[in-house]
Amino acid sequence: MSTSARLLRLLALLQTPRDWTGGELADRLEVSPRTIRNDIDRLRALGYPVHATRGSVGGYRLEAGATLPPLLLDDAEAVAVAVGLRTGASGSIAGIEETSVRALAKLEQVLPSRLRRRVSALGDATSAFAVEGPRIDADMLATLAGACRDGTRLRFTYVAKDDRTSQRRTEPSAVVHSGYRWYLVAFDLDRDDWRTFRIDRIKGRVRVAERGRRRTVPGGDPAAFVRQQLRSSSSDELEALPGSIRVHASAEQVSKRVPSRYASVDPDGDERCTVTTRGPWSRQFLVWMAMLDEPMEVLGPPELLAAAGALAGRLSAASTNT
Repeated sequence: MSTSARLLRLLALLQTPRDWTGGELADRLEVSPRTIRNDIDRLRALGYPVHATRGSVGGYRLEAGATLPPLLLDDAEAVAVAVGLRTGASGSIAGIEETSVRALAKLEQVLPSRLRRRVSALGDATSAFAVEGPRIDADMLATLAGACRDGTRLRFTYVAKDDRTSQRRTEPSAVVHSGYRWYLVAFDLDRDDWRTFRIDRIKGRVRVAERGRRRTVPGGDPAAFVRQQLRSSSSDELEALPGSIRVHASAEQVSKRVPSRYASVDPDGDERCTVTTRGPWSRQFLVWMAMLDEPMEVLGPPELLAAAGALAGRLSAASTNT
């Protein structure tokens, strides 16, 4: 590994939110502790504020600050960021499409030619289902996420499923995306209990209040908590279930035509596979699968079966009238 490549890898390690001992860094980079100390000095000479603490639990970390030099990304990180920006236009955050395009244009200007080709190939070969679910404001999402990070309380107006409006005082813990909707997991101070709020039902301005307690969601996993809340709900708050369709073609053949971000493809016997949405099913998923032009069986849920029957009926009636 060249010195420049090693410095880039060292910088990537130091950017993670933890302290690294010299021995740990030396093991990761397969060099001596002395080389690590010399590399730390090189980074400091380049303007990176690497902080060192002494003692048995001491180590190195990269301090944040306005004077931090431009961010450096290794190959895998650059491709991951570029692909994320390319798929941002199909997401559920309102107004992010143009921002994603601008950011991607800036990133591609500084990518090496070999990475530009990889990113371009991924973009040209990848398609995505359009999002039918509710879209949320990007600024609101950033405010909620910042409050979760900083441990500050939030006040907002919330509209329940029965259209009743209430004022909420919360200590936010996490923001969760189900693949269809965005949720805020927070401790409701007035109800003295945890609540899951659909972010598209938060109306008006979110007011950041005083500093509160940093709380850990029950079970420690915000996504699992939201999933459990949705499954245990007997109301309309419960999201639509994933849809499954059995296709009479090989998994290898079908997986090339179905975006893995939105559906999984699993073998189901000889020359058959099952395609299952990663989020709730939609009519666009049904149409997309029909366009594969392969024999298929709709497995469920019942609502998807009903939608498939209704679509088939309309198409049959249309062909009869022509």
